[in-house]
Amino acid sequence: MDLFANLALGFGVAFTLQNLAYAFIGCLLGTLIGVLPGIGPLATIAMLLPATYALPPVAALIMLAGIYYGAQYGGSTTAILVNLPGESSSVVTVIDGYQMARNGRAGPALAAAGLGSFFAGCVGTLILAAFAAPLTELAFKFGPAEYFSLMILGLIGAVVLASGSLLKAVAMIVLGLLLGMVGTDVNSGVARFSLDVAELTDGIGFIVIAMGVFGYGEIISNLSKHEDDREVFTASVSGLLPTKEDFRNMIPAVLRGTALGSLLGILPGGGAVMAAFAAYTLEKKTALRPGEVPFGKGNIRGVAAPEAANNAGAQTSFIPLLTLGIPPNAVMALMVGAMTIHNIQPGPQVMTSNPELFWGLIASMWIGNLMLVILNLPLIGIWIKLLTVPYRWLFPSIVLFCAIGVYSTNNTTFDIWMVGIFGFIGYVFIKLGTEPAPLLLGFILGPMMEEYLRRALLLSRGDWTVFVTRPLSASLLLAAAILLSIVLLPSIKAKREEAFVED
Repeated sequence: MDLFANLALGFGVAFTLQNLAYAFIGCLLGTLIGVLPGIGPLATIAMLLPATYALPPVAALIMLAGIYYGAQYGGSTTAILVNLPGESSSVVTVIDGYQMARNGRAGPALAAAGLGSFFAGCVGTLILAAFAAPLTELAFKFGPAEYFSLMILGLIGAVVLASGSLLKAVAMIVLGLLLGMVGTDVNSGVARFSLDVAELTDGIGFIVIAMGVFGYGEIISNLSKHEDDREVFTASVSGLLPTKEDFRNMIPAVLRGTALGSLLGILPGGGAVMAAFAAYTLEKKTALRPGEVPFGKGNIRGVAAPEAANNAGAQTSFIPLLTLGIPPNAVMALMVGAMTIHNIQPGPQVMTSNPELFWGLIASMWIGNLMLVILNLPLIGIWIKLLTVPYRWLFPSIVLFCAIGVYSTNNTTFDIWMVGIFGFIGYVFIKLGTEPAPLLLGFILGPMMEEYLRRALLLSRGDWTVFVTRPLSASLLLAAAILLSIVLLPSIKAKREEAFVED
């Protein structure tokens, strides 16, 4: 009964006119940006963080969450129509979605993505609501040693699940940890790694790094491509609804994708991306029905399953953030930043000290998913028109709004220069084939890890064995060691590299 009472409280908060308006704005912006190639939810939320300063905390988080799962929907539109994934978890949708569009079946492909996403998003939110309270109870048993060990496990999970080279992922984590140490030491008051630059004594701004590496970096990367590489596939979308045969094929695929996404979305380090890959792999191993289109040639299951998986993963990735205060991926790290801006400490105390925010956010996800279906399916024609906006008009405006947003946080031009520097660094990461998401996790978790490490050692009077003598802490460190050792096995390493290669 507590669950129903809590959900009633949440819907009461979410159904206010102000919060409904911000949920709609978030979903609309998320879809809009998700549709535009090369700008994913990470860059969008990073760009819009400054805009949330003046908003109430509940409205700000509802809007940012709407942008996140809205971009998941919009990314599939780009993947199907343009052969460009709007964001990383739509990479797999490209394979069959674009082929369906080329075969004149863009409508059913977009409908399959939208309906699969809606169902999976609702299930993911239900799981979040059901498991939030028990996990929060568990979180209250965590001390400084347990939190430190949990963050070690989270960072290793981020390394393991990051696409590409393990060595590059470790390098990104370490770089993030080092950048997080720039500023003034809390205990001693001494400036660290500030290079005698007065503006760096307060540390590097979270928004500066996020907007630079993910926003400007992506913009520079897109502008570096030849205009022909950005050509829009201008297919006419007719016959939006899938056929009975399509529904017969896609419903089991959506159910399988939802189950996989709900499970893998909780894992640290980009569970939604892994969920999409895993769902597509599972569908390829499932036997084709008689007369069914082969995978890679426009099979509707190749669209429905990954889209269901990445949306379920997007919803369940809120579980470790809201219950333990640990961001499982880079977008959730941005959400930590948004909560910190509004003086909300992420973790188990959110549910007890601010239940309106906690349950209001969960309830808004159901409302947001419904808004997204209404926004996406009837307005597909508008999204197609949006894809024809020339890059030479689009990106200068994005750069301008980013610069205004960064300047407004501290009213200093130093931050604008820093964003430019990190934008160039982000572009270098892209050219080197390095995934920068672990850097953001390292940057967010680094100062928190240092604080919990010092606190644990202070309570144990400098005894380092506290991390292995406390059962919960020891089991988390053991899980991290097992995860790292398994992924380093040659056979597993080879299979991991194959998993990120499209065939």
